[in-house]
Amino acid sequence: MVLLLMEMLSYTCSEERETLGKKLPSCTRKEERDVCGWMCTGLCTVRILEMCLKSMFPSSGDITQKGYEKKRSKLIGAYLPQPPTANGAAVVRCRLQPGEGAPRRPFRSAHIGVCDIREAAARERAASAAGSRPLFYFRFGVDQALPQERRAPVTPSSASRYHRRRSSGSRDERYRSDVHTEAVQAALAKHKERKMAVPMPSKRRSLVVQTSMDAYTPPDTSSGSEDEGSVQGDSQGTPTSSQGSINMEHWISQAIHGSTTSTTSSSSTQSGGSGAAHRLADVMAQTHIENHSAPPDVTTYTSEHSIQVERPQGSTTSRTAPKYGNAELMETGDGVPVSSRVSAKIQQLVNTLKRPKRPPLREFFVDDFEELLEVQQPDPNQPKPEGAQMLATRGEQLGVVTNWPPSLEAALQRWGTISPKAPCLTTMDTNGKPLYILTYGKLWTRSMKVAYNILHKLGTKQEPMVRPGDRVALVFPNNDPAAFMVAFYGCLLAEVVPVPIEVPLTRKDAGSQQIGFLLGSCGVTVALTSDACHKGLPKSPTGEIPQFKGWPKLLWFVTESKHLSKPPRDWFPHIKDANNDTAYIEYKTCKDGSVLGVTVTRIALLTHCQALTQACGYTEAETIVNVLDFKKDVGLWHGILTSVMNMMHVISIPYSLMKVNPLSWIQKVCQYKAKVACVKSRDMHWALVAHRDQRDVNLSSLRMLIVADGANPWSISSCDAFLNVFQSKGLRQEVICPCASSPEALTVAIRRPTDDSNQPPGRGVLSMHGLTYGVIRVDSEEKLSVLTVQDVGLVMPGAIMCSVKPDGIPQLCRTDEIGELCVCAAATGTSYYGLSGMTKNTFEVFPMTSSGAPISEYPFIRTGLLGFVGPGGLVFVVGKMDGLMVVSGRRHNADDIVATALAVEPMKFVYRGRIAVFSVTVLHDERIVIVAEQRPDSTEEDSFQWMSRVLQAIDSIHQVGVYCLALVPANTLPKTPLGGIHLSETKQLFLEGSLHPCNVLMCPHTCVTNLPKPRQKQPEIGPASVMVGNLVSGKRIAQASGRDLGQIEDNDQARKVRTEFLFLSEVLQWRAQTTPDHVLYTLLNCRGTIANSLTCVQLHKRAEKIAVMLMERGHLQDGDHVALVYPPGIDLIAAFYGCLYAGCVPITVRPPHPQNIATTLPTVKMIVEVSRSACLMTTQLICKLLRSREAAAAVDVRTWPLILDTDDLPKKRPAQIYKPSNPDTLAYLDFSVSTTGMLAGVKMSHAATSAFCRSIKLQCELYPSREVAICLDPYCGLGFVLWCLCSVYSGHQSILIPPSELETNPALWLLAVSQYKVRDTFCSYSVMELCTKGLGSQTESLKARGLDLSRVRTCVVVAEERPRISLTQSFSKLFKDLGLHPRAVSTSFGCRVNLAICLQQQDGLEVERRDLQLGTSGPDPTTVYVDMRALRHDRVRLVERGSPHSLPLMESGKILPGVRIIIANPETKGPLGDSHLGEIWVHSAHNASGYFTIYGDESLQSDHFNSRLSFGDTQTIWARTGYLGFLRRTELTDANGERHDALYVVGALDEAMELRGMRYHPIDIETSVIRAHKSVTECAVFTWTNLLVVVVELDGSEQEALDLVPLVTNVVLEEHYLIVGVVVVVDIGVIPINSRGEKQRMHLRDGFLADQLDPIYVAYNM
Repeated sequence: MVLLLMEMLSYTCSEERETLGKKLPSCTRKEERDVCGWMCTGLCTVRILEMCLKSMFPSSGDITQKGYEKKRSKLIGAYLPQPPTANGAAVVRCRLQPGEGAPRRPFRSAHIGVCDIREAAARERAASAAGSRPLFYFRFGVDQALPQERRAPVTPSSASRYHRRRSSGSRDERYRSDVHTEAVQAALAKHKERKMAVPMPSKRRSLVVQTSMDAYTPPDTSSGSEDEGSVQGDSQGTPTSSQGSINMEHWISQAIHGSTTSTTSSSSTQSGGSGAAHRLADVMAQTHIENHSAPPDVTTYTSEHSIQVERPQGSTTSRTAPKYGNAELMETGDGVPVSSRVSAKIQQLVNTLKRPKRPPLREFFVDDFEELLEVQQPDPNQPKPEGAQMLATRGEQLGVVTNWPPSLEAALQRWGTISPKAPCLTTMDTNGKPLYILTYGKLWTRSMKVAYNILHKLGTKQEPMVRPGDRVALVFPNNDPAAFMVAFYGCLLAEVVPVPIEVPLTRKDAGSQQIGFLLGSCGVTVALTSDACHKGLPKSPTGEIPQFKGWPKLLWFVTESKHLSKPPRDWFPHIKDANNDTAYIEYKTCKDGSVLGVTVTRIALLTHCQALTQACGYTEAETIVNVLDFKKDVGLWHGILTSVMNMMHVISIPYSLMKVNPLSWIQKVCQYKAKVACVKSRDMHWALVAHRDQRDVNLSSLRMLIVADGANPWSISSCDAFLNVFQSKGLRQEVICPCASSPEALTVAIRRPTDDSNQPPGRGVLSMHGLTYGVIRVDSEEKLSVLTVQDVGLVMPGAIMCSVKPDGIPQLCRTDEIGELCVCAAATGTSYYGLSGMTKNTFEVFPMTSSGAPISEYPFIRTGLLGFVGPGGLVFVVGKMDGLMVVSGRRHNADDIVATALAVEPMKFVYRGRIAVFSVTVLHDERIVIVAEQRPDSTEEDSFQWMSRVLQAIDSIHQVGVYCLALVPANTLPKTPLGGIHLSETKQLFLEGSLHPCNVLMCPHTCVTNLPKPRQKQPEIGPASVMVGNLVSGKRIAQASGRDLGQIEDNDQARKVRTEFLFLSEVLQWRAQTTPDHVLYTLLNCRGTIANSLTCVQLHKRAEKIAVMLMERGHLQDGDHVALVYPPGIDLIAAFYGCLYAGCVPITVRPPHPQNIATTLPTVKMIVEVSRSACLMTTQLICKLLRSREAAAAVDVRTWPLILDTDDLPKKRPAQIYKPSNPDTLAYLDFSVSTTGMLAGVKMSHAATSAFCRSIKLQCELYPSREVAICLDPYCGLGFVLWCLCSVYSGHQSILIPPSELETNPALWLLAVSQYKVRDTFCSYSVMELCTKGLGSQTESLKARGLDLSRVRTCVVVAEERPRISLTQSFSKLFKDLGLHPRAVSTSFGCRVNLAICLQQQDGLEVERRDLQLGTSGPDPTTVYVDMRALRHDRVRLVERGSPHSLPLMESGKILPGVRIIIANPETKGPLGDSHLGEIWVHSAHNASGYFTIYGDESLQSDHFNSRLSFGDTQTIWARTGYLGFLRRTELTDANGERHDALYVVGALDEAMELRGMRYHPIDIETSVIRAHKSVTECAVFTWTNLLVVVVELDGSEQEALDLVPLVTNVVLEEHYLIVGVVVVVDIGVIPINSRGEKQRMHLRDGFLADQLDPIYVAYNM
């Protein structure tokens, strides 16, 4: 058949071409004849193909209409003429095979396409512009400028066209609009040229697997997404929309480019900006950088980057990058491989951020550190209302009908007695069959029975539980309207107030707690329910219904007749005329999730029923089909109340039936010949999806189709499409009646049913841009961002309506201005129950004219609807106050954003109808958040691509940025009882970090335009000006000193040590002679027992043997360097003094970790080589480890220097013990890795070492009778001095507790302190943190074991950083019950140039004895609060505790004796005044002599250790600590009566980050981030290419990883005015921490850039 068809085609084409050539003599040019021939050929071909198809499928039984259309389009698609290309519509050329003479120009057709809609609209605009331009623009009836399918006569082909359009099933029909879709596609097409390189987030494979298809449950069909697979069909659109879809496909391939590989493989980025990254990578790869200079700033517009490289002098080994997690090692120059995937993505992000999306706002700040956020300046070009002030619109008079009942109860009594057999309500089962028919007679008798039992059978006769006027809850399921109706009217007859609520299915239902608060505030104690519902409620093991969270205690009362007592024959309810008593309370959920109760009086209830009867023309015995929730709103007003007043028959369609059969309501309209139906646009949409399976549909009986959510502007498309399809089934245009309602004002407006089909409904095509400024404007020029709104009819009978400005005083709007609709009528709610203040603001509003005069003496009620009154008194609604988001002064409606997001063809990425849009307040402005449910079958990249296109579409259409777009797994968003998304609960989950999204895209760079201005560095002020300024302000120069060593009186023994012995080796020999058996050191094991101890003589003899070993076996000379690689213990101390006895220079090195040799051994090797050690001393065990196979895999073991095992020592003594010739010669080298990743060794002379020990002895008052517990690492800094040196110098006993032992026994340190009754102890922050976390829940058991800390006088934390005030306070608070005095905990401060500058300790022995019971007696460690914003500008401003942006700082300890401190400007080197922030400079006898190796920069050495002030005291030589801080003279006095100078350390200069011209300290940002979410255990921040990177450790499931991204971004914005560039979520323990508990941020940065962190998730913020 196909072959025959093709033959016919070729024959016909050639024949017709010849014929046409003869008939066209005027076509002289060959090209013209070709075109004409092609035209005829194409049309002829189409005709033949259609004939063949019809002959192939003669009857409709062989192929469906859809199948026919599909085959037709497939066969003849290539020959069909295409629509024109005006105004940028997509061009699709007809492609014929080569050789068929296909012409090369497109063929123009008369078919209406997308572009024709625009041309028609443009023609209308031109026509309107020719006359006087209207301020707003309406269209009544059918108009050529509207899309054709809206009002086209319905034919089978148009119906099938609708089928095909719906079959794509990709978005919610409620928000569908062809014009809007075209606008979105046009906006996205603009991005075709401007390619956005958006870096995709990186996600760990396990996280991707967990969010795969198998892990999902399918979404609940209640969301309207059921059966989507069965209605998909082919994805062809209508001829009018096919061009747009082809254009979209082209756009997808062009616009989003960047990382297109899977997230687990390396990225092959092809963005335009990646070239810079690769160039940078090449430069870096060829350059071996050992220490990190700042990375080049690639955010500036420079084309070349000069990278200065510093090379090490003495290093010959290549550094091995540490291995993180499971990642493989990457060898790079300095551990920063910028060619890695991560760096490419960062570069991609930087390139994207270089192009500002829109001009930045004007920014300013005052007084250099008074940072002010940008205030949105009004746009001078923004549209302003120009119309006259509006007049209030009055509805028609409410007619008085003689037979209207005096109250609703009277109407029930009347129909129940006159027409007891008349049907009142028919309920349906889930199969669509009638389940139960409630007649008016049954309703009357059962309601009486309920009323009698409520009043007489609850409680006792003397104390009834319920009295008239009390509130009772009505808890009925959505499939039992009959029981609800009986209970509701029973309450009205008993004169109690029903409060209908939803059934609480679980104790954690979305919004259920707020409902409970409403019941509690209403004083509800009784809940009426049905038998089936009562059985279905959750029960406790005893069978009782538990009290739901937030609910009052309720008595559950079942209203089924079999459970009720029959009322006596003589009992009748008292039926009164309607009065002002409350009839019922309807609950309303606010934007923030809180639930309010709107009270409706009996007279308002009756008047509302009368107004609805008049407006809708209800008559007795009419049949009405109700799909809506019968417990509230339109469903209650029409289906329960007004129906009884008019004796109507209600067919109630339960929600469960709609889920199974979306056509059920249409079937019931046909079956019962119903006159009226109450539906939502969703129900119309579902019917459209399913109607093709239904044949005999006849809707001619309908005179009124009430669309309850017709006030939603986006319902218009459902109404149009429904009419388009069902017009051929008897549905008339005038039948569709949208209405507007609100819980406060009840029915606000409704379109009246008319018999005149010639009177079309009203339409408005409004500019969305104008609407954001609250102004009504026609769409102008070529802008396609329009909102088409339909009228919701006229004002209700007996009501007056006006619109007032949404903000401020209720002033009347102008005629071309959007405002909040207000209504004055008798048929409205009267108050929010129990909330008089809110009631006054909503129910008692007096609209004012521009002159300030009220327009009426009667109060109006705010409806919560935004809109205007158009021509002819028609009411138009453009949105709701609850959905309003005010971003940068412009108003956006959530529904409009939803519509735009869904107009970007989701292509199976997200579920339609499962999308939430809300705003969150971040940095004093609202930010838009979009949350949607992602389909399980969509890939990561497809979803991310869709997300980025949504951002672009919203930016183009609404000119507003989306702050966050999150996709969550299917069926996980909280639902309302009827299946919609619970918006406030979703927002709450988002803010709490409990949403668990599977994809997140943050765009703070795009949205946040109100940041303070970047700081401009001011020209430096000269020295004279500083001096004068300090004098004028009365400020002293910021300098302080410890006690003068010359004035301190030593006892005889101490004086002997100070005067006679210059070297520690001499002190040890003297102690071995005078007090040989005095114990100097005691080492404890993990069980708390003594593992080893050393007396003076034992240490002396051991040191002698080691000296012999060094000289004989090592053949070492004076001054040779020896690396001591020992675990913390006695051996290390003996080896150190052995080196001093032999004249060698010891270097203590932490041994490699046996379980982690690959990472730790290279550091050991590097220190050994950099220190130029001639020999390495260690234990036998470590000796084997250094030569093991594992070690050989990590380093070259052949290059180790001589290794000596000190477990096997010689027996002989040395001939003589070495005595240095000069106290200034080198005693030992102190090597450590700084927090910035720099390995630095400082030289300590013998004189400095002795002076250091003396200073600590005097400060801590150390004597031979003292015992000190030390839980520190003994390898560098103050930890080494306290562990190895101080005991020998002072003679006190040191109880040594290796910190590693605390991993097995966290209580070891504190138990030792208690057991030995220690009064002074030293620890690190890591030890303190381990105790705080590990022993937090064990304080009672420790107390039972006899742990007593009451004798502890000082507990000093040894650190080289700002004191961690929160940790020290937590520690003090936790162990307060065990006797620890709160003043006992203090801190110290040291650095590379001076290992101990401050040490908080006692002042004098006398004071100590006096205050032994009170803890410490020295000045209390003072805490001040400084303004964090001022610190960023290097200023100190003290504020009160609890002030905004306050930062607590604790002094770093008391300055050691013999130490002088001054605060200097790090740039000018001039001295600063008191309380000014600057670099801490120090002068003391125990300053280090200099760096041992400085990587080739000698100037740095002299600058660090030999600096002089630029003015003032220019003679003193100072050492620069590299730390920022300030001095402050306090009111406290020392023991000697002098005022106490407190030193406050703020942070290291090396670690401070320069962002936006301001100085930020990582710890401040990290503290904020750790507070953001309970699952964040640790955080570290660093910068790369001026982007702030935040790494957080997650303590929780990997599903929580993406929750952290918005929270981290929010908190850093709010508290620090910084935009986070990259958020990295990692496992616990990934952030490297050194032995002092300090974070190694630069190592972390290297690991991140080398892709070695194995992160759970990496988000790149746009």
